[in-house]
Amino acid sequence: MSDAAVSTHGHDHAQQGSLGHFVRTYVFSLDHKVIGIQFLFSTLLWLIVGGLLALGVRWQLAWPWSNMPGVGPTVFPAEGGQISPEFYTMLVTMHASVMIFFVIIPILAGAFGNFLIPLMIGADDMAFPTLNMLSYWFMWPAFIVMICSFFTAGGAAAAGWTGYPPLSGHPAAAPGSAMGQTFWLIGLIFVGISSMMGSVNYMTTIIQMRAPGMTMFRLPMTIWGMFITAVLQAFALPVLTAALFMQLLDRVAMTGFFLPEGLIVNNAPPVSGGGQVLLWQHLFWFYSHPAVYIMILPAMGMVSDIISCFARKPLFGYKPMVYSISGIAGLGFIVWGHHMFMSGMNPALGMTFMVSTMMIALPSAIKTFNWLGTLWGGRIQFTTPMLFSLAFVSMFIIGGLSGIFMAATPVDVHIHDTYFIVGHIHYVLFAGTAMAVFGAIYFWFPKMFGRTMNETLGKVHFFLTFIFLNGTFYPMHILGAGGFPRRYADPYHFELFAHMKGLNQFMSICAIAMGLTQLIFFGNFIVSMFFGPKCGRNPWHANSLEWFAPSPPGHGNFDAQPIVYRAPYEYGSPLTDKDYYPQWEPPKNPEAEGESHGH
Repeated sequence: MSDAAVSTHGHDHAQQGSLGHFVRTYVFSLDHKVIGIQFLFSTLLWLIVGGLLALGVRWQLAWPWSNMPGVGPTVFPAEGGQISPEFYTMLVTMHASVMIFFVIIPILAGAFGNFLIPLMIGADDMAFPTLNMLSYWFMWPAFIVMICSFFTAGGAAAAGWTGYPPLSGHPAAAPGSAMGQTFWLIGLIFVGISSMMGSVNYMTTIIQMRAPGMTMFRLPMTIWGMFITAVLQAFALPVLTAALFMQLLDRVAMTGFFLPEGLIVNNAPPVSGGGQVLLWQHLFWFYSHPAVYIMILPAMGMVSDIISCFARKPLFGYKPMVYSISGIAGLGFIVWGHHMFMSGMNPALGMTFMVSTMMIALPSAIKTFNWLGTLWGGRIQFTTPMLFSLAFVSMFIIGGLSGIFMAATPVDVHIHDTYFIVGHIHYVLFAGTAMAVFGAIYFWFPKMFGRTMNETLGKVHFFLTFIFLNGTFYPMHILGAGGFPRRYADPYHFELFAHMKGLNQFMSICAIAMGLTQLIFFGNFIVSMFFGPKCGRNPWHANSLEWFAPSPPGHGNFDAQPIVYRAPYEYGSPLTDKDYYPQWEPPKNPEAEGESHGH
């Protein structure tokens, strides 16, 4: 880009900034970075809410029917400070709903997707800034109705995060099936629309707005993860959103999509029927299995970038990793039936779902071996982001291996609805994705705020979290192998499970300690925002394009048009005297590099 063009480019943004009102700049902002940080703050607040709900679940499983210290008499005065069975199912439902729809998905796609995509591809903003702003503000109706649902008659939704009818479809089925369930459906519809807005924006931006020289195979893995995730959201989310509308109509307009004919629940008047409960399961899982990859593919991409940076080595097998995440996404669309083995299906169809599910282990294994190959022989720097990334790889292996058990129909029949499933999903999503998210926050914090987080506190946060998460989630596999059921407020009512109470108490103590450990993170995060050491553009000596921009980047991101000359993983290159070779740095010897200024 010529100097004149750069000047015009900067002038346009300066003019926009001068016209911007404070509200327009920091509240209804069109800047992708502000929107990303809005998503980050919102999701971190919901992480606290989801965590407290989880501690409520753990309290009940460890010390059932005992007064909850501190909050019990205030929250449960009618029960003498104890959690009621109805409230327990609500805790389970809302913990999962909050963590999946308000924390994991929006922090990956909303926060990091928004902040990083334009910066890492060399664009000044998203393709559709107004649509981008709307994608954040469409989350707020969801936030509000979900909070309000706790105060409705019967309380918030309690039919599980899967929302299976008829429990979720009939208002008289259970206390949480009343208005709270309606609010849950409305909230998820808004979340779905928000995500679809974001996915269209991400795909268009990545395809159309890359900097000169930034070919698709020069994109960092973070961007590949975001791109594949956007494709998944664009094709899978409309199915769930339609299903949510259908269930909402069943409840408020007396349609009959999911409720069977003549269904009478709790002596309530019959509702219009003629529907199929299994139809909901098919539609729900057609989205929600790809959603598992929506919740981990961006994390895989971010971890790949962090590992390569701190191993000071090129990413091993870049193209196979791209093909692997594409393969995972493709297979993700044809395996939803493995969630429904217990619902009954033709054995031949079950075999098809079983085999296709097991095939996902192949691209997943390629990624794992490539991370190990990247580490092998590297000059590893054990920074806080690197420690969290290494934890992601090791925990993902455990979560992935336990998933193979569920893919096998004969095994799944026995472990379905046991704590083995709970252990698996938490190893993938908390021990996996959440570790990657923590690593990503420590890694890109300098770019977001121009300051670095405290490394010592970061490492204390990592080691305590790593110890306590394994103390919390690993025993779940042992409980599950023994048949310990999910969603029971008091499993010890059955003598069979009475001996498992001690293990549950150990897990709950670890969970409480893990929750308290996060205070270190939040304290470090907030204090570092204002008082952390200031950093330059590239404190980690990394290669990808976002480190070319100032820290934090101004409006328009770059003070000059970036031009990309090479892939983002040129660490230890013999073509330069440094151990890193940024994408934006012109070739020192164009003939040796076989380059012509990135074209």
